Amino acid sequence: MRVLHLPDLRQRSRESELLDTGVPETEAARSLADLRFVNRWLGGARSLLPAAVPYLREGGRLLDVGSGSADLPHRIAAACGARVLAVAVDLKIAHLREAPAAVQRVVADVRALPFPSRSFDVVTASAFLHHFDEVEIADVIRSLFERARRALIVSDLHRSQVPLLFGRAFFRVLFRSPVSVADGLVSLRRAFRPAELRAAFVRAGIPGVRIRRRFPYRLVAVAERPPRAAAE
Repeated sequence: MRVLHLPDLRQRSRESELLDTGVPETEAARSLADLRFVNRWLGGARSLLPAAVPYLREGGRLLDVGSGSADLPHRIAAACGARVLAVAVDLKIAHLREAPAAVQRVVADVRALPFPSRSFDVVTASAFLHHFDEVEIADVIRSLFERARRALIVSDLHRSQVPLLFGRAFFRVLFRSPVSVADGLVSLRRAFRPAELRAAFVRAGIPGVRIRRRFPYRLVAVAERPPRAAAE
């Protein structure tokens, strides 16, 4: 009888993902296509859109950081109408080449975003925060929140055995790129528990964050500015 060995998930992994360290552009493009599949069918869009759209129904400016090929900000803007300006930021220009033409693209590091304070109504980051180690996360959250006039919305993975077992069983079937298979499993080991994500926001000086679990294996954190502060 084959014994199923479950990994120790008590602590976040510190493994690096291949897409972060660098892969050939053709392989990166295949992996980005897999990420768009994840967003469409495995909860990325379903987690982020309901949290972001209510803030932008009357129009506004949206910033998505760690955007990859920018399918999520494009979908948010499309759901809100033409009055939303969507800006996608990624560290790698090769990723943004895959972005829809309607999205403005900016190559930048989250640690040095080239935008003034509160210059966007909503700032989003999806499956991005888990790429950072504990010593960096609070600074990253603080940088994102600084650019938000109304709300910062973070969607990321929930670290638990069930999604990891699902990934082991099905990622090789679902994904076109072996990079996606490897990185998907690493992402699930680098993901968060709700208390860990909340603690990261507290360390960033944002104690009022709301965190909810979303099917199938997402956590969505919403940090909203008070109405008076948002109006300034």
